[in-house]
Amino acid sequence: QKEEKKDEEKKEEEKTATPPKEKVEKPKKFPVHKQDFEKDVVYLYQTARSPQLPSVSPFCLKLESWLKLQGIKYENVDHKMKFRSKKGLLPFVELNGEEIADSTHIIETLSEKLEKSMPAELTADQKNVMHAMNTMVENHFYWVVEQWVSRDVQNILKGYKLDLATAFGSKFPAPLLNMYFKHYFLRKTIKKVKAQGFAGSNEEAENLGKEDLKVLSNLLGDKEFMFGGEPAMLDLVVYSHLAQVVFVDKECVCPLRDFMESDAQNLIGLVNRMKDRCWGDDWAKATGEEMDLNPHIPKPVVEEPPAEEEKKEEEKKEEKEEASEKEEKKEEEKETAEEKKEEKEEEKK
Repeated sequence: QKEEKKDEEKKEEEKTATPPKEKVEKPKKFPVHKQDFEKDVVYLYQTARSPQLPSVSPFCLKLESWLKLQGIKYENVDHKMKFRSKKGLLPFVELNGEEIADSTHIIETLSEKLEKSMPAELTADQKNVMHAMNTMVENHFYWVVEQWVSRDVQNILKGYKLDLATAFGSKFPAPLLNMYFKHYFLRKTIKKVKAQGFAGSNEEAENLGKEDLKVLSNLLGDKEFMFGGEPAMLDLVVYSHLAQVVFVDKECVCPLRDFMESDAQNLIGLVNRMKDRCWGDDWAKATGEEMDLNPHIPKPVVEEPPAEEEKKEEEKKEEKEEASEKEEKKEEEKETAEEKKEEKEEEKK
């Protein structure tokens, strides 16, 4: 009995001596790319910048312009066009650990969550017109522009001054990248264009696009925006698609751009008004040589040390270098002295 009591006492002592290990909860992993996200910040994944346009995708341009117009806190993610949404699309956004894809669906979802709306207040008839015009632009005129883009690789490379190495973050030589882009992306686009019914000649496609532009030009007339003095969603859609034509480099042949300059100048005015309304000074920073992904986010200011402090630092460096040189000389002198001693000792022997 005494032995049993001793065993029980030992077990109790072991229990008190080694407390049970606490279960450490692993941090929750969200189904998004950016795990260290900031709450209520929209993280935008889209196509790369170009010197001519902030985005060569009208859907990406539409979404980022809408975020700017609404004053929503967002950040472009520099993913070198490697990521796609679960639906295989660009753009897509991540908000509080949730992915939202498709530009129209993103705008609708964020409008509801963040209680945002376009400035223009529309009647029921105007909303019907807007729906019809949006469908024409995004499901018809879009493919006309894609037909122009895909007919010659130079239309996108020279027209938008697109540097594929920068866009894709690749170290491959430009000729190899251009060949890959031509045979993979453009061929893929050509198949999609033909699937939409644009299998005719270039002239036929251009004429279809010109008819769309005439309709939009007549609807706009001499108004500031499509339905009056404030922009509606139709203005945003039209601007984002027409910007892909208006800002094509002048040295590149683009029949639709030339048609707008001669027969639909009011649409060019609309594009510039929407650009200025949404982007302000950020447009210039997001294009040109800078091509800043996040021109709206303040950059950390690196303070340069005063000239006097720089001189002192240089003097200290020089003093250290002199001291190290002196030490090296002393060590060399010691080594030579020791070598001489060794030589004398060997001569005596």
